[in-house]
Amino acid sequence: MAMKAPTTTFIDEAIIYARAGHGGDGCIAFRREKYVPRGGPSGGDGGRGGHIIMESTCQLNTLLNFRYKPRFVASRGGHGEGSNCHGRDGEDLVVQVPLGTLAYDAGTSELLHDFATAGDRFVVARGGRGGFGNAHYVSATNQVPRQAEPGRLGKEHTLRLELRLLADVGLVGLPNVGKSTLISRISAAKPKIADYPFTTLSPNLGVVSVDDRSFVVADIPGLIEGAHAGHGLGDQFLRHIERTKVIAHLVDLSQDSVYDPIEAYNVVNKELELYDPGLLERRQIIVATKLDALQDQTKLKALIEWGRGKRIEIVAISAVTGEGIPRLIRVLRQELGL
Repeated sequence: MAMKAPTTTFIDEAIIYARAGHGGDGCIAFRREKYVPRGGPSGGDGGRGGHIIMESTCQLNTLLNFRYKPRFVASRGGHGEGSNCHGRDGEDLVVQVPLGTLAYDAGTSELLHDFATAGDRFVVARGGRGGFGNAHYVSATNQVPRQAEPGRLGKEHTLRLELRLLADVGLVGLPNVGKSTLISRISAAKPKIADYPFTTLSPNLGVVSVDDRSFVVADIPGLIEGAHAGHGLGDQFLRHIERTKVIAHLVDLSQDSVYDPIEAYNVVNKELELYDPGLLERRQIIVATKLDALQDQTKLKALIEWGRGKRIEIVAISAVTGEGIPRLIRVLRQELGL
């Protein structure tokens, strides 16, 4: 029986269309009351069209909703009326996006806004101004104006939304190195875990709480050689480590690993460099995983000696038994300055 491929609802890119509301038309009207047969102009102005406003929230962690609803149109302003009654303004449309979303102009690729803080608001498209009624045009030389202005059209934009997770620590490494197991051990996150490559098809976030402090850890899907060029699955998620403060680089100590730990570290670091050379300037620690399955102690000793020469912190752990986990959390806190 064929194994059903895992599915995911994590979407980190979407194209949307946003159109603000049109302004209401101005009105041509005159006072016509019983004892004021030749009253002056009384046409009110049209109301402003509604804005399209984006607001960041911590309650969302995917752009999936925009795949089903990519079009947003705000309401138009009300038309002006007689007796100097102005039209009501159109209601603004507030669109919530996940924290960490970047909004680009889809045509020029210009970055319009970076939603880096919760509750941040950005007006994507402004509503059209309401047209003036004829009462607006009264002057000493034109006391009976018979003109009014139509409402202005609302602005419209096509945007490309890109989500980059905001996390303090990014877990990187080859597939099946134990990232999901580790994040499930140190936080309340419950990612899918299995003994085959590419179990993780989307980034997972976990909050690690120690005493009165906490930090966010992101589990990035496994990288392989050529990931920066589109090989494997990890290339889709390299962007999610761009904002992390510390990179925890996981290497496998077990005999089942295809790569030697040092070789594995170099393979993944090369992919990071090819994607963005600036990532190599980020603080890194090496987390040697599957300590419970280690049979050849010389492998760990060689890694520690190599790390000492490179001045890289090495922390050996077993996410299964918990060995080394307290020390790992302490080291991460120190690196983050918590």
